[in-house]
Amino acid sequence: MRLRLVGLVFGASFALAGGAFAHHSMAMFDQQNPVDIQGVVEDFRFVSPHTFILLEVKGDDQNVSTWSLEGDSPSHLARDGWTSKSLKAGDELKLKIAPLRSGAPGGLWTSERVFFQDGKPVVAAQSQ
Repeated sequence: MRLRLVGLVFGASFALAGGAFAHHSMAMFDQQNPVDIQGVVEDFRFVSPHTFILLEVKGDDQNVSTWSLEGDSPSHLARDGWTSKSLKAGDELKLKIAPLRSGAPGGLWTSERVFFQDGKPVVAAQSQ
């Protein structure tokens, strides 16, 4: 009976851990072919487990689309000096992102590749 219980607990733990690892996969992003984008912040979501920048990007055809850009966790960004107030709606940004492999308007951003339109880093500690 005890062996069955241990087996059940182990099996359940393994099944739940698999879901956690799948959640953190970055396979949907093309990290080998980063792209430069620029746009205006619509919203900055400093939430767990991952932060998001919703960025209004003007295409070559002058149409604006909203890109959903996934970033690190708030705790990781906080170690780099970021806060929930580091970006606000209306801020103009230039970023280098790993785009979605699907071609949808979105991608993965990292703190060291996000700059204001004038070239200044979002967080001063990044320039060191």
